[in-house]
Amino acid sequence: MIRIIGKIPHNLTVACSGGIDSMAVVHFLLQGKKKVNLAYFNHDTQHSHKAQEFVENYANDNNLNLVIGRVKGRKGKRSLEEFWRDERYDFLHRVSSNYIITCHHLDDCVETWLMSSFHGQSKLIPYHRGGNVYRPFLMTAKKTIKDYVERKEVSWIEDPSNQKTNFMRNHVRHKVLPQVLVVNPGLRTTIRKKLIETYL
Repeated sequence: MIRIIGKIPHNLTVACSGGIDSMAVVHFLLQGKKKVNLAYFNHDTQHSHKAQEFVENYANDNNLNLVIGRVKGRKGKRSLEEFWRDERYDFLHRVSSNYIITCHHLDDCVETWLMSSFHGQSKLIPYHRGGNVYRPFLMTAKKTIKDYVERKEVSWIEDPSNQKTNFMRNHVRHKVLPQVLVVNPGLRTTIRKKLIETYL
């Protein structure tokens, strides 16, 4: 079951990458008769250009408004992950919308909690990132999203970099988390309870 934190307004914008998570959220909201606008951020990679075309076609086919942003800053001493994240949120905070959804889910929360715990301070992904950015799907598991897109036959585009374990989050996702779940199979339930205690 897709679970939501807070009340989602009728008119909203989804930060849409074209990937499985955002396409599931867009479809779910459209089925709920929401007025959905899309915001796509191009990271200036080969995949990003393909994904932008995918999102543009989807927006045209479904008569959805779409705004596009692109990397403009310089990486400096930041990791590539940090650089892309900072640029993406700078773009989202400039989008003219009172309510923007990023499609983070429960498994993202588990990964973030693990990564922050390794550094001595466990953290949850915040429901409200500040400004106009919200994350209402934090309690929905990745498996639920996969089941939804299969059942509803939702189209999406896969980013091949999601499999590259040189990115820290991907390393945790593909290498660390499966081993942690062997030790504690109920970790997702534990994190969901923390989310409920914190945000509901």
